Amino acid sequence: MLKLIKNGEVYSPDYIGKKDILICDGKIGVVSDHISIDIQEDYIEVVDASEKIIIPGLIDGHVHITGGGGEGSFRTRTPELMLSDCVLGGVTTVVGLLGTDGTARTMENLVAKAKGLTEEGISCYCVSGNYHFPVKTLTGSVEKDVMFIQEIIGAGEIAISDHRSSQPTEEELAKLASESRIGALLSGKGGIVIVHVGNGPGKLDLLEQVVQKTDVPIKQFLPTHINRTEELLEAGVYYAKKGGYIDLTTSSVQKNAKLSSSKCLKYLLEEGVSIEQITFTSDGQGSLPKFDDNGDFIGLGVGRLTSLFQEIRNAIVVEGIPIEKALKVATSNPASILKLLSKGRIKEGLDGDIVMLSKDNFSIEAVMAKGNWMMKEKEVLMKGTFE
Repeated sequence: MLKLIKNGEVYSPDYIGKKDILICDGKIGVVSDHISIDIQEDYIEVVDASEKIIIPGLIDGHVHITGGGGEGSFRTRTPELMLSDCVLGGVTTVVGLLGTDGTARTMENLVAKAKGLTEEGISCYCVSGNYHFPVKTLTGSVEKDVMFIQEIIGAGEIAISDHRSSQPTEEELAKLASESRIGALLSGKGGIVIVHVGNGPGKLDLLEQVVQKTDVPIKQFLPTHINRTEELLEAGVYYAKKGGYIDLTTSSVQKNAKLSSSKCLKYLLEEGVSIEQITFTSDGQGSLPKFDDNGDFIGLGVGRLTSLFQEIRNAIVVEGIPIEKALKVATSNPASILKLLSKGRIKEGLDGDIVMLSKDNFSIEAVMAKGNWMMKEKEVLMKGTFE
């Protein structure tokens, strides 16, 4: 069935005005000031989006889709991602990864979960590896994983500056990045290496050493959790001004409210960091452990995918960041960085991933993924197979 969304204020994420959008076979077929189709009602659904804001479906590039943890023993293993979490958060594209646990959580499990979420209606990808070296892969090498496994688009989440890291060397990290880059070049993918950055004193030093001493480009890496501490945020400003990407985590358990992703986004922009170099991700379903000064486990939180939209909304409503800028951190920016070229924008020929917001309070009212309604009038229509 064709779907015609009329009279919405469209941010693609750049503002393009009041438009009609025609969805055909899961794709955005036409975006125009006015679309009129003479066709039987049985073959077209018309939705009036007057007084609504239309934005691209959000991309969450850092989600523990198979669950995370557990740094507080087996009972603290967090549960798998459910489809309804994505729908409620306006997320239509997810990138899954492993974290501390690359032993009980396996690449086979990760890829299978990615396939399952894609079958349930969203688009799901993943990356190869986890916190530690030597990297555990699906095929025996990162290069093969990226090149031959459709869902695998890069490597990570490799940990640096963290007591849970295997303390990789400059040479190990450079070789990993090279493998991911080569596999991506040969298969038309992004090959980005997602790097978990802890609160250790090294901060981003290891990444800077790799870039300075090898031919690996700085944009091959996406360091995340940059809003973990004020010191790391400052290091992130310096790193971004040298041309690197930086990622802010929206669901981190913070003692310091100044480190929320929305406030940090405002700060980064004031410091002259280009909006195109910044992304938001949720760390959804990841375990968010708390450790004391001796490195002993003292408590645990769980990352929430819905925090992604909440922090984008806060950036707009509370921090006063223009809508088109705030949206880029989870739409066009990750689409470009991860080379998900059919995602992240409202443009003819791209996937029919759309979120409809109320204009009065900027809340999610409807979600469409690949041309299918997942939520309408704030009612979740599509849930996971076992929800």
